[in-house]
Amino acid sequence: MRLISRYLQSINIPTDKAADAENKFRVYRDFLIEQNKLFNLTAITDPQEIVTKHFIDSLAALPYVNGKVADIGTGAGFPGMVLAIVMQQNEFALIDSLNKRVNFLNELRDKLGLTNAHAIHSRAEDLPKTQTYDTIVSRAVSRLNTLCEYCLPFVKTGGTFISYKSDDCEEEINEAKTAIKILGGKIEDVKQVNVFGTDIVRKLVLIKKIKETPQKYPRSQNKPKKQPL
Repeated sequence: MRLISRYLQSINIPTDKAADAENKFRVYRDFLIEQNKLFNLTAITDPQEIVTKHFIDSLAALPYVNGKVADIGTGAGFPGMVLAIVMQQNEFALIDSLNKRVNFLNELRDKLGLTNAHAIHSRAEDLPKTQTYDTIVSRAVSRLNTLCEYCLPFVKTGGTFISYKSDDCEEEINEAKTAIKILGGKIEDVKQVNVFGTDIVRKLVLIKKIKETPQKYPRSQNKPKKQPL
């Protein structure tokens, strides 16, 4: 876990908080590997790659996350649970459509002793439309035009949706511009982040919510994927 320790130091996490986070990441890594033998949670099983490709990569958005946070399509907790470990003053909702992942996350939360994160078993289109967040994050879920329909409706006006994308995401961004406009968003910035300890380049698409989303979104019956805006 030396790499995560070095990384936390590099982003100026106080020594006591960094030590606590490092211990929690060790528990997270070991529990993920153990549970992955029982059911598929991640294709990445090498301990060092879990640290770099899951933990450090998930923390790329740390400077841009604030307020009440949701991670839609969280999977095994990336990036939401990772951010929750470092941002224990913020409340995190970890939302996923598979109950086995939700059970894993709630058990993990208890193992980590976190009180600021809870997992919710739901599809995005079934979430209450009155439930909104200051920041929504999502990583490795679907193409941006589809993802915006699942996420932007639940961002407070003035809040931000942060989509984790690969370095070559220009085509996705261009094809999502219509959806972003319809859903009340505006691309604020695209941040390039070099993932610490690797040669991976991550792009973070920061989308500001500038007006309310029409009530009919997100559409049901898988329409965001079948008929993207």
